[in-house]
This record gives sequence, structure tokens and C-alpha cells, in this order.
Amino acid sequence: MNLKTIGATSAAVLVTAVVGGAASGPAVASPWYARLRKPTYQPPRQAFPIVWPLLYADIAVVSAETLDRLIDKDDTRAARRFGAALAINLGLNAGWSWIFFNRHRLGPAALTAAALTVSSADLARRAVAVRQQRAAPLAAYPAWCAFATVLSTHIWWINRRSLT
Repeated sequence: MNLKTIGATSAAVLVTAVVGGAASGPAVASPWYARLRKPTYQPPRQAFPIVWPLLYADIAVVSAETLDRLIDKDDTRAARRFGAALAINLGLNAGWSWIFFNRHRLGPAALTAAALTVSSADLARRAVAVRQQRAAPLAAYPAWCAFATVLSTHIWWINRRSLT
């Protein structure tokens, strides 16, 4: 794996984590968040600082390997497209935290989570097309995002009347 590529993808996911964490960290302990009704299947607060770093590491490594393979094959067009898809995905990822935790916009957050799920599935599809089974671990990312979409939508639904 090229150090420059893994450095770039690692930096991108680190920025995503920091930007998203800036919105979600303080808000998780806020009175607004505490008042929200939440479904019984919501994972405990302690799960998120375990799951997200693992997913971010997976995104950085699989993306770097995918980009390296595309560059090695002299397919710069596909490499640029993958890089753009990754950038869009990470923007949606960080944006969800700001929409949900900072702006308290539960409906738009659910829609953003759905867009993130589609984007994550597309990113995984692109990686698998290039890396085959070596990219398979990235499938955990759209699966988690799909769960987050269901959870976000359910939180919006059960709180929609109290928000108006």
C-alpha cells in the first residue's frame, strides 16, 4: 500500500471524524438529546466510540487499496471517480452529525442517513469491483449506515409531534 495514498485516505476520515465529533460529542450529553424518545433497539452510547473508529479505519484502508490498484492499472479516471465518491460519502457522514445533533433537524437527518447509506453501498460496490473479496470488509459500512437510517427515521417518527 502506498504511504501517500493511505495517508490521504486516513487524513480524510480523520477530518470526517473530527468534524462529526464536534457536533455530536457535546450534544449527546445535552438536555435536548436526553429528552428525545428513542427506540429500544438503540445501541448503548458506549457502542459508537467502538464502531465508528473501526469503520473509519476500514474506509481508509480499503479506499487506499482501491485507489492504489486503480492507479497501478493507469485508470486515473476511475481513481478520480472513486475519490469523488469517497469525498461525497465523507461529507454526508460528517454532515449527518451536524444536521441531527447541532441543528436538531430529525427529518432531514433521516434523509441524510438514507443518502449516506446509498453512498456507502456505492463506495463498497466500487471497491469490490476493483479489489473483489479484499474489499468485502467495507460491506460493514453500508450495513451500519442502513441501521443508522432505520434508527434516525424511527427517532424522527416517535418525536415528530413534540418537535412542532
